[in-house]
Amino acid sequence: MLFGLDGVEIGLIIVFLTLFSAILSGFPVAFAIGGAGVISFGIIAALDSAGLLIHQAIDTSSDAYNALLATGVPAETVSIFRNPELPRIGVHVFERGWEYALDRNVSFIVNRINERVIAGQSIETLLAVLMFVLMGIVLERSKIANDLLTTMARVFGPLPGGLAVSIVVVGAFLAASTGIVGATVVTMGLLALPTMLRNNYSPELATGVIAASGTLGQIIPPSIVIVLLGTLAGDLYSAAQESRAVEAGCTDALTYLGEPAVVSVGTLFQAALLPGILLALLYALYAFGFAMLNPSKAPAVELGVSTNEPVTRGEAFTWLLGVPIALIAGTMLLTQVNMVGNQNTTVSSFSDIGESASLRTNVSELCQSAMIELHGQEAWDTAVAEQKVIDESGGATESTRLTPEEIEQARADKVAAAAPIGTGIAILTVMMGLILAFARGISPSSDPMPLLIGGVGLVLGLLVDIALISPLTSPGLTVIFLFLPWALAIYGCYHAMVRLSKHDLLRVVFPPLVLIVAVLGSILGGITNPTPAAALGAAGAIMLAAYRKLKDEDKSPKVIIWSTLAVLVMILLGVNFDLRINADNVSFESWVAFFFAYGAYLYALFGLLFSCWVLYRSGVLTPAVRETAKVTSMVFTILIASQLLNLVVISFGGEHYIQSFLKSFDNEVKVFLIVMLVLFVLGFVLDFLEIIYIVVPIVGPVIYGGSFDPKWVTIMIAVNLQTSFLTPPFGFALFYLRGVAPKEVTTGHIYRGVAPFVLIQVVGLAILWFFPGIVTIVPDLIPN
Repeated sequence: MLFGLDGVEIGLIIVFLTLFSAILSGFPVAFAIGGAGVISFGIIAALDSAGLLIHQAIDTSSDAYNALLATGVPAETVSIFRNPELPRIGVHVFERGWEYALDRNVSFIVNRINERVIAGQSIETLLAVLMFVLMGIVLERSKIANDLLTTMARVFGPLPGGLAVSIVVVGAFLAASTGIVGATVVTMGLLALPTMLRNNYSPELATGVIAASGTLGQIIPPSIVIVLLGTLAGDLYSAAQESRAVEAGCTDALTYLGEPAVVSVGTLFQAALLPGILLALLYALYAFGFAMLNPSKAPAVELGVSTNEPVTRGEAFTWLLGVPIALIAGTMLLTQVNMVGNQNTTVSSFSDIGESASLRTNVSELCQSAMIELHGQEAWDTAVAEQKVIDESGGATESTRLTPEEIEQARADKVAAAAPIGTGIAILTVMMGLILAFARGISPSSDPMPLLIGGVGLVLGLLVDIALISPLTSPGLTVIFLFLPWALAIYGCYHAMVRLSKHDLLRVVFPPLVLIVAVLGSILGGITNPTPAAALGAAGAIMLAAYRKLKDEDKSPKVIIWSTLAVLVMILLGVNFDLRINADNVSFESWVAFFFAYGAYLYALFGLLFSCWVLYRSGVLTPAVRETAKVTSMVFTILIASQLLNLVVISFGGEHYIQSFLKSFDNEVKVFLIVMLVLFVLGFVLDFLEIIYIVVPIVGPVIYGGSFDPKWVTIMIAVNLQTSFLTPPFGFALFYLRGVAPKEVTTGHIYRGVAPFVLIQVVGLAILWFFPGIVTIVPDLIPN
């Protein structure tokens, strides 16, 4: 044994030192990782051939080993860490020679590139990375951050520490719209840092809050970190739970867990929403508390005079708070009493399949005892009772085709139970009502007549829905009945939007907010998966940036506005009409709706192409696309290179050695804490991409193979990885900020400034540890 260490341990040290040296060499990270894999394999192969790397493995031919297996202990659970008393035998780390390991690595790397990069199941999800990056870069180049910083500083500046709080708010907003850490930190460093320093803000607080707020894009959806982690987590969790089920004596994870062992990126986006907001709140509370304790280092600042119309407290309370709450709460109350609800009358041609027991009970005794230990005796007894009832009734009911009479009866039952007001009409009414209320609240001195006409139109629309529209009314007749009431409502909303566009805050916040709601709403609501939502976000960002560019050039942006309305028309027609024109019997109204939808699609496409031309002509699109290609290429190259390094670690037994060490604790809480500590420490020297693709695949089978919720495990890793941007000496956010900070701001100021925020990250992790419901509540409320 060289230096008294096991051969596998020396191999792991060689890999880490080679990787660390390659990164410090200055080569691009993607090539440094691949090169580290090749070089470390060569060094380990040379030492192994010289007989210097000897692994002390358990002697599987010994009597003690066979006696242990005879007691019923699975061979997979036996290791040198858990059973140190067993006899050992010295073997080479490459048991079949380095030539065989090299051949396996070459063949495996080709297979992995094909599975995970070119044609695997995760490639569609990874495409979201490209479009989220494009969305973020285009929005960053549209100068949205400039307007947000100026406006938020004007809003929060008069408060103690208000400028720091405004930085956090803008950071959270940019995280949900761009998610690009480097762009966010650089932009806020250039625009906000000099302003904060001129107003006597502490350099430590100013630099710390800018760097920390810029990293919120790594946890607040749509986060590239979560997309990359999610593609790994799904495979790791599924494979780990299958292994866990087999070790427990069950046939598969579905039998053992009672549910499929799956986790999707969309679910992880839902899970990350509240933790991201929690971190932003903790940052803002720290900034406010620092200002209260050190008022001279974070003073209140008046930045400019607002051009908004003065509003009394009573008017603001009534129209900006009271009426919106009444609209939303009233709609929710009407939903509870079935005045608002689903009016869908679609009936399946087949009967429902009979329900099965909550758990599978036809299992072996070993599996049964493991399932009772996991789910509890009460859950097992309930499943047994459910299965007994099913068996006594002749087994689970099969799905059968319904007769025409049964279909008509089922449809009549749905019509009788339908609510008088449809959910879609209620939602649109609430949205337009909120627009009218906010317009009245921000400009109470303006003529109220247009808003009153809009409100009358909304009320008439509800009355028409109750009196004239039934669940069986065709979409065409519904449009005719609602045409006049909603024409009045749209007239009022048009005047309301004109007034809202004159408000400083709303004019800046509303356009990107609509994009955020469209992208995140479609993902969090389970409407679509992240890839189409990312495409929507990229297209929306291009149109928003073109709108901003035309406004700066004093040119009319009506083409983009009408294109946005065309998208809304497409959505409304697609939701309410059957646009399948290749069916046997297509109604006249379906043809009319199809041609309107097709026309709207063509105009929306024209608007997108026109937006691309505007950005190309102004020199924005070309560098944005070039930067997107660079970032995306870097991510995928790191993915390929990390697979090579990972295969090198597997080839000499490093992965199995680490996993055996972690499993030897027989306490998943202790194992998870060790892994989180290791990830935190590695964050000081490695980037988040390297940790995701090199470290997580090694430790993943262990931490995802326990009883922890996979959503919670993944979000805990994501929050932990966020600190890698802040921890010196290799925190990327620190480098970005150092590059744009004034000369009077030293590196020491930046390091001291981020230290409290790193501690806040640890506090955030502790809160998520003790209150895991923060992570799981949104996915539980919105099944994906």
